[in-house]
Amino acid sequence: MDILHYMQTLGRQARAASRLTAAASTMVKNTALVDMAAEIRRRRDALLAANTRDVEAARAAGLDGAMLDRLTLTEKGVEAMAAGLEQVAALPDPVGEITDLRRRPSGIQVGKMRVPLGVIGIIYEARPNVTADAAALCLKSGNAAILRGGSEAIDSNREIAACVLAGLRAAGLPEHAIQVVDTTDRAAVGALITLPEFIDVIVPRGGKGLIERISREARVPVIKHLDGNCHVYIDDAADPAKVVPIVENAKTQRYGTCNTAESLLIARAVAERDLPILGHMLAAKGVEMRADPEALAILEKAGIAPEKRVAARETDWREEYLAPIIAIKIVTGLDEAIAHINTYGSAHTDAIITENHGHAMRFLREVDSSSVMVNASTRFADGFEYGLGAEIGISTDKIHARGPVGLEGLTSQKWVVLGNGEIRR
Repeated sequence: MDILHYMQTLGRQARAASRLTAAASTMVKNTALVDMAAEIRRRRDALLAANTRDVEAARAAGLDGAMLDRLTLTEKGVEAMAAGLEQVAALPDPVGEITDLRRRPSGIQVGKMRVPLGVIGIIYEARPNVTADAAALCLKSGNAAILRGGSEAIDSNREIAACVLAGLRAAGLPEHAIQVVDTTDRAAVGALITLPEFIDVIVPRGGKGLIERISREARVPVIKHLDGNCHVYIDDAADPAKVVPIVENAKTQRYGTCNTAESLLIARAVAERDLPILGHMLAAKGVEMRADPEALAILEKAGIAPEKRVAARETDWREEYLAPIIAIKIVTGLDEAIAHINTYGSAHTDAIITENHGHAMRFLREVDSSSVMVNASTRFADGFEYGLGAEIGISTDKIHARGPVGLEGLTSQKWVVLGNGEIRR
């Protein structure tokens, strides 16, 4: 296969289809999504069989347990995919919405209309459910999409693509509106990210290495986040009753997600009070604590097992572990906490635990991250939890979309002017 020619063909087809999806009515798009969901349920057994083949091949190839977990579909997972398509169908359609309409002294009305981005290329690893989620969000927001899943999920993605195609056809939408790249050749990624004449934006979902490569080589705008070094800061005005539940959830609910807390900062005034309790909770959960000298001494005094308390290195302050490991540092107070987060954080999600309103407001204003929280777990940084229905990914960029990217993040705005014969004088 001539990969460049193949990807150019997909791009040309997507560009043509995007003009039709941009003009499609909400009813037509919703019909397609509901039909896709019905087709996924109808083909459940075939989809699970394809997924079994992918998992067996991945296991034979030596993929690690975390990757196998993300790759595996169950009956419950298939139903969740179908339900997700229906949930996106139920969301308000952002396309065509006019906002901020104001009448000017000249008599004209000026506002902004929300419009699709055009053609979105999505590159992702392992999770086959992303194929359905991405198809739903791109279509509902009036875009065409080219989806390049990981080679480890090729059979699963082909089955899901067949369901997506059936839904497009049933609604009378162009079948090239959503295309799944049907090759495992890695050259397809390199071609996709260098086709600005066909692709308007790239969304990478995967490991840091993949995203760094795409950011470095792309000739198309990229919506990205490289890693999730999320912080929880326990302020000197923190409510002790909130400290353990928030830290426990932020760190231990799931280890392999980008909104999991990787760093814990504690104000010196409450460190002796809170850290021993947190240390015992984290140790009981099997979490290794990489602590600065002051925190290490408190953990040792509290009787935390030596294998669970380790001296932190400078690199630990920047680390996204995606594992039962957390970095812990004692800080003088709010100023040092904010400075530390802005120096070592990844601009993803950071939280403060405090009852001091002024401290909370300063934290919200001064921490330079895409999501900033007061008295809540970092695990809430998610499109579904934010009421977006679903997300295409998390953006730590500052231009266009930031934070969880849902339907609105897959659109742009253009100025519209409504007049009644006015001329400029």
